[in-house]
Amino acid sequence: MASISAADIKKLRAATGAGMTDCKNALVEADGDYDKAVEQLRIKGLKGVAKREDRSANNGLVIVKLDGTSKGTMLELACETDFVAKSEKFQTLALSVVDAAFGGNDVSSVQVDGRDLKDVLDDANASMGEKIEVRRLTTFEGAYVGSYLHRTNPDLPPQLGVLVELSAENAEVAKDVAQHIAAFSPTYVSRNEVPEDVVAKEREIAEATAKEEGKPEAALPKIVEGRVNGFFKEQVLLEQAFAKDNKKTVGKVLEEAGVQLTGFVRFKVGQA
Repeated sequence: MASISAADIKKLRAATGAGMTDCKNALVEADGDYDKAVEQLRIKGLKGVAKREDRSANNGLVIVKLDGTSKGTMLELACETDFVAKSEKFQTLALSVVDAAFGGNDVSSVQVDGRDLKDVLDDANASMGEKIEVRRLTTFEGAYVGSYLHRTNPDLPPQLGVLVELSAENAEVAKDVAQHIAAFSPTYVSRNEVPEDVVAKEREIAEATAKEEGKPEAALPKIVEGRVNGFFKEQVLLEQAFAKDNKKTVGKVLEEAGVQLTGFVRFKVGQA
């Protein structure tokens, strides 16, 4: 029987993401043969893929691929633990998937090196011992596409990402606005995008709250309007106070730069 060292177990765990005990058992069964141990873990892991379907994958990373300045794709690759998220194997998988999915908005037809994405992810589930999935994918293509990735933990890959599309090239503004979106998480670009039923509900809540506070009936319309405008300032990007200069709105910053923001998307690992 081959001697199994702690270094051997650590190496196998780093490569596969499997647990320490599973790695040790695989090496023992493979009589110390590293490649056979990897195969053994894959075989055993495949048996558990279906069982992992109902598990929560609230860790992972956000990754972006840009093609020059006019096209960009961002996706979230999810897993269960930060241990797997920071593994080289998981991050290499993310690179492969974003390369294969580049330019699309739907993962259903994505192929990685000639294989269906589902099969590739099933193999990853097996070898790393966790549920792994592409949670979302977005592509922008326009006059100028920029991005920003943020590490919420220096030991982990980026877990927050923003993709922005501008009406004209301006790298500095794109970066500044993307960083602002990362920090303040707006829901809409402009108030015109806010659904009527959402605004109606805000008015209803504002009026009910004002009445509960005992505000005079005659003052209610003005109070309600003020509170609805406050909602817009919180949720609408163009009306938010700019992160780098709160005396200006984001809309004003874009206007002064002579560009329009035609779209944005913000991904944070584990959040809808």
